[in-house]
Amino acid sequence: MPSSSIFWSPAPYHIISYGTLLGSEMFQSFIAGIIAFRALPRPQFATLQSALFPIYFGMQTALPLLMALTYPAERTAIGMSQSSISGVLEEGHRLHVATPLFLTLLCGAANMLFIGPATTKCMKERKHQETRDGKKSYDSGPHSEAMQNLNKKFGILHGISSSVNLVGCIATVWYGFYLAERML
Repeated sequence: MPSSSIFWSPAPYHIISYGTLLGSEMFQSFIAGIIAFRALPRPQFATLQSALFPIYFGMQTALPLLMALTYPAERTAIGMSQSSISGVLEEGHRLHVATPLFLTLLCGAANMLFIGPATTKCMKERKHQETRDGKKSYDSGPHSEAMQNLNKKFGILHGISSSVNLVGCIATVWYGFYLAERML
């Protein structure tokens, strides 16, 4: 059993934050989203994703910040490196620590604050257009010009959001390789 002093160390909270971030990214991006798309009718799938994404993108934004705050010091041949934000920003840590943490945070924030809301707004506009047209956005054509434009806009926004999310996932894995290297 570890000593009670480990509870006051930032290290376990850092590892738990990293595991939560990576696990949620992999599960939402590559398992839950795909299964939900296959298992649910489109309206329910859209409702589910609209409810999940703000939480998911919030976690993808907050957890890298928590990881930076709990970044543990490291024993070196000449002493100890710094911990927390100052350790993340040390010159030797900028590429493999600060960059992937910042990228993940930036990707989550971009999706949470800009891309996600724009995508949700476009989905609502498509729903209104479906009512006007009497036809679902995903039904086979022909579609009204307005629906064609909304479908194109949604496709672009969804593609951007997915790409930004993928960059965040890659940055998280990149940081994981650095974290594993510290354990050697």
